[in-house]
Amino acid sequence: MSTLNNIEQKWDQVLEDIVDYVIGYDVEGNSKEAMETAFLALFDTIGCGFLGLKFVGCTKLMGPTIPNTRIPGGCRVPGTDYQLNPIEAAFNIGCMGRWLDFNDCWLANEWGHPSDNLASILAIAEYISNDNISKSRRPLQMKDVLCALVKCYEIQGVFALDNSFNRIGLDHVILVKIASTAVTCYLLGGSRVQILNALSNAFIDGHPLRTYRHFPNTGSRKCWAAGDAASRAVQLALMAMSGEMGYPTCLTAPKWGFYHVYMSDQPFQFIQRKNYSTYVMENVLFKVLYPAEFHAQTAIECAIQLHSIYQEKGGLNSVESITIETTEPSMRIIDKRGILRNPSDRDHCIQFMVSVALIFGELKSSHYEDQVAIKDTRIDLLREKMVCVENVQFSLDYLDPNKRSIANSITLTFKDGEVHKRQVDYPIGHRTRRSEAIPLLKEKFLNSLNSTPFTSSSTDQIKNLYENPSKFNNLSVLDFMSIFSLSTASTPIS
Repeated sequence: MSTLNNIEQKWDQVLEDIVDYVIGYDVEGNSKEAMETAFLALFDTIGCGFLGLKFVGCTKLMGPTIPNTRIPGGCRVPGTDYQLNPIEAAFNIGCMGRWLDFNDCWLANEWGHPSDNLASILAIAEYISNDNISKSRRPLQMKDVLCALVKCYEIQGVFALDNSFNRIGLDHVILVKIASTAVTCYLLGGSRVQILNALSNAFIDGHPLRTYRHFPNTGSRKCWAAGDAASRAVQLALMAMSGEMGYPTCLTAPKWGFYHVYMSDQPFQFIQRKNYSTYVMENVLFKVLYPAEFHAQTAIECAIQLHSIYQEKGGLNSVESITIETTEPSMRIIDKRGILRNPSDRDHCIQFMVSVALIFGELKSSHYEDQVAIKDTRIDLLREKMVCVENVQFSLDYLDPNKRSIANSITLTFKDGEVHKRQVDYPIGHRTRRSEAIPLLKEKFLNSLNSTPFTSSSTDQIKNLYENPSKFNNLSVLDFMSIFSLSTASTPIS
C-alpha cells in the first residue's frame, strides 16, 4: 500500500520568476525605449480595433453578454458606447483589436501578438480606477498602463523564444492568458501569494487547440481567441483577489501537471533570455502596412516591388511560374493550396496574399472579403502558378537571436523566359527599420479614426494625445477611456 506525503509544497520556479518580475521590475526606470515603443503599440492596437469595428463579423460578437444591458460606471470599449463588467470589456477590446490580424507580432519558436494583452490591462485599469475614485483615491495613469503592457509583452515573448506550444497543438493565446493573469492581478493589488494563485490557475486552465488557425478548419475563432484569453485572465485575477486558492506544482506535479500532460515531462526552456526585462517590447514587430500573417510580410513587400513588372509584361497570362522561398514556420502556417473558405482562411495563405499584391500593388483587409476574393478569378488562377519552398538559411536566420529576420523571396518567371527576383530580409515593422516605421504607424492610426463616429472635437483630442506623449503618460485612465469611447448616459441594468 503506497502513501502520498501531503506536505506543504514549494511553488514551481517558473511561477516564482514571473511573479518576481511583475512585482519587482521597474520598467519606467530601466528603459525609455520600451516606454516609447509601448506608446506606439497601444495606439496601434486601438487603431486596429477601430478598423475591426467596420466588420459585422466582429461587431456581432461584441457588446454585453445579455443584450441591451449597461453597467453604470462600467468599463468602456474604445469606439463604442458599451459599459461592461471588466471580464466582458476585456473580451470586447481583444476581439476588435485582433479581428483584422493587423496588430503587432512576436516570432520565435512560438508566435503570437503581445498587444492582445492590452485588452485585459485597459479593462482592469478602468475597473481599478473607478474603484479608487469611489474610495477617494487617485485613478491609475496611462503610464501605469504602459508599464503593465511592457511586462505582459516580456512574459509572453520570453516564453515564446524557446518554447513551442504550436508543436503540441496548443494555440499561442495561452501566453496571453498567462501574462495577463499575472499582471492584472498585480494591478489589482494582489499579494505575492494571490498572484501565484491566479497564475497557477492560468496554467491549469483548459487551453485552446490550434486547429482553428490551420487547414482544414481555419476560421474566425482566430480573430476572437485573444479576447477570450484576455477575459479569462481578468476573471482568474479577480477570483484570486477574492481568496481563491492556487496550485504550487501545477507544472511539475507527476502525472497531473502541465509538463506531463502536454510536454512529455519536458520543462519549459529559457535559453535565449534567462531573465525578464524589456527586451520583447523593444524588439516587437509592428504590422505597419499590411493586414496579414507576419511570416508573409516580406513576401508582400517583394510582390509589391514586382507589381509594375507583372503589369508591364501582361499580367496573369504572361506568367509561367512563381516560386516563393520562405521559412519553415511559414511553410507550416501559411503555405496553403485549394479552396479558401473565408477571410480568416485567406489572410493565412501566403499564395493568396502574394497574388493580391502582384495584381493590385497593395493588400488591404477588403481584399480578403468575398466580393474581391471570389469575384476576381485572377487571384486563384495566379495562386495555381505558385510553389512554396523552404530556404534553410532563411529558417536559420529567423531563429538567430542576432538576426531575427523574417525573410522571403519571390522569383517571377514569365513565359518568354524573362526572370525577376526580389528578396526582403527584414519587414518594415522590424526594429532595424523602426525609424522608417514610426511615421507610417502614426499615419495608420490617424487613418483608423476615419472609420469611427467620433466628433471632430474628440478626434482632435485623440490626435493631440498622440502628439504629446508626456501629456498622455500623466493622463488618468478614466479620462483616456472617456476620450476614446462614445459618450453614454448611465442607465441601470435592464
